[in-house]
Amino acid sequence: MKRLKIVLQSKYLYVFLLLFLILYVFITTKLIKYESHINSSVIEGIVVSINYNEDKISFVLKAKEKIKCTYYLKENEILENLLGKKIKVEGIVKYVSNNTIPNIFNYKKYLYNNNIYLNFQVNNIEILNNENVFYKLRNKITEKINTYDDDIKTYLNLFILGNKELLDENIYENYRINGIWHLFAVSGMHINLIISVLDKLLKRIKIKSLLISGVLFYFMFLTNFSASVLRTTIFYFIKNILNFLQIKLDNKKILFLAAFVILLINPFMMYNTGFQYSFLITLSIMLESKHINGNYFVKIFKISLISFIVSLPITINMNYEINLLSMFLNIFYVPLISLVVFPLSILSFFIYPLSNILKYLVLILEYTNKIFYSLKLCLIIPKMSIIFIIIYFVFLAFYYKTRLKRYIFFIAVLISINILIPKLDNNYYIYYLDVGQGDSSLLITPYKKEIIVIDTGGLINSNYQVSDNIMLFLKSLGISKINTLIITHGDYDHMGEAINLVNNFKVEKVVFNCGEFNELEQSLIKVLNKNKIQYYSCIKELKTDDNKLYFLNNKLYDNENDNSNVIYAELNHYKFLFMGDAGVEVEEDLIEKYNLKDVDVLKVGHHGSKTSSSKTFIEEINPRYSIISVGKNNRYRHPNKDVLNVLEDSKIYRTDKYGSIMFKIKNDKLKVKTFTP
Repeated sequence: MKRLKIVLQSKYLYVFLLLFLILYVFITTKLIKYESHINSSVIEGIVVSINYNEDKISFVLKAKEKIKCTYYLKENEILENLLGKKIKVEGIVKYVSNNTIPNIFNYKKYLYNNNIYLNFQVNNIEILNNENVFYKLRNKITEKINTYDDDIKTYLNLFILGNKELLDENIYENYRINGIWHLFAVSGMHINLIISVLDKLLKRIKIKSLLISGVLFYFMFLTNFSASVLRTTIFYFIKNILNFLQIKLDNKKILFLAAFVILLINPFMMYNTGFQYSFLITLSIMLESKHINGNYFVKIFKISLISFIVSLPITINMNYEINLLSMFLNIFYVPLISLVVFPLSILSFFIYPLSNILKYLVLILEYTNKIFYSLKLCLIIPKMSIIFIIIYFVFLAFYYKTRLKRYIFFIAVLISINILIPKLDNNYYIYYLDVGQGDSSLLITPYKKEIIVIDTGGLINSNYQVSDNIMLFLKSLGISKINTLIITHGDYDHMGEAINLVNNFKVEKVVFNCGEFNELEQSLIKVLNKNKIQYYSCIKELKTDDNKLYFLNNKLYDNENDNSNVIYAELNHYKFLFMGDAGVEVEEDLIEKYNLKDVDVLKVGHHGSKTSSSKTFIEEINPRYSIISVGKNNRYRHPNKDVLNVLEDSKIYRTDKYGSIMFKIKNDKLKVKTFTP
């Protein structure tokens, strides 16, 4: 025992374990390629997690491996709760693609990091066995929660089950931007509160630690083994084992051992943002514990400031923006949620009448959250490279070690450089973004003087808003405003996301095409007027830096497609042509009116439909590259085979095959990069 104590207290042990852990995580997550070994259309397994979303359910099936399943409910179909049940599913494997717009959430990587290598579209479900006692109790808890009012139900799900699926998206977004969302995720703070209460209630029972460990283990199960609950529980287990062995160990070393155990079991947890936040913030608070003094609210502010600084690189590379008010908002929300709302939520589960008090607190919570969101002070910060992140934490480590304030200054300089670098970029960028069956292009001039978005895309009958990804992408480049939003015409697949974009991103002006405004355009104009944004229609040219965009189609036709804005630009002597949905008749008029020979990059009209891109027109403009923005397996069967044949002398890039396409003009050379699925 004495020898074990010496080993555990040796700093060399932790250096060795750290080096081993780095090597182990790198080899197991980067060098080894994991693939699914299931090739059957019929699979049996246990449902270990489930989410409901209107007409479909998504669940994880634990068979020989974990499988992500999606099942679309038939009309009027009511499916019993599947959680914990053994079922047999029939269906087909569905391909999951990487993100095709740069710097946004990668769902395929997310599944991979959760040890899920197969996505399954379920057509039929057969229940084989009922759930075991653990799942049965969990389902009983869920059933009881469902007896409460919707607003109460949401917060009981959050605090007891760690489930946010019932939370309204706008409310969630407000919490996230205000920097207080972490207070609603079941965290170490909540677990420590549970431990403290149980410790007092069970203080006279000899097997107190064993009983608390059992409760914590089941709570891990309830919250689907979330990172913060794992961290606190494993920490508690290790500390109790060391106490039993009468070995005293510094809390920082116990925290490291907890991380070591978790990563040894599942090295992919290293890429879990909850894991990163939880361990970094806990470690930083431990390191700064001597300096966290003052009254209760001063301590909260100091903890909030420490948490803000240490987690900044993670926050930046997740959201590409920070709300500078979040540190101060925590002074108000930490005591309100941790000392009032969270305990009251737990008590309301057992004592139903208390939910009436909780209801009023929730109203106050959401109302103040909305007010503070309207007052947000956000700073957009572009994506940080891995080199910048390493330097950031090196400076932070030096500060913790030396207490010299110059290292905080260095960190501020580093963040400033990260913000400035994109603004010093003297290259042109033209992106043709993959927005499914629709159009959206982005033009960035040198030094980011002008940001022009041409169309926004828009998917009919879909809850997925592609403009959210467009905005996230813009922020990742350090872009905080759109100088000009050009709407080629009023079809939903070209401008359906415009209102969402205008409501959530700074837009200076909007340009419409010629012709009367349809209902969709009129709806957008109402929003523009409300936000006092200027708009124009049927213009002939638009000045950008030392260049101009020319609007070639000013003639009125008898349909919306042919009235599309057709935009021509020469950028550093390279010719770009954007055709919108203009058809053959427009092409004939353009040939007659303009000299458009030897276009470098053609944005093909109408997604490669047979109504556009006539042989005469293509031979006249002779494009070097042809870009077709089109959705995978779209119902229109775009692009048309004949059109592809007409374009065969050019290099064809399709968004359904290549993802987003970027053209970069650097040193007078045109370079192409794709972001493949």
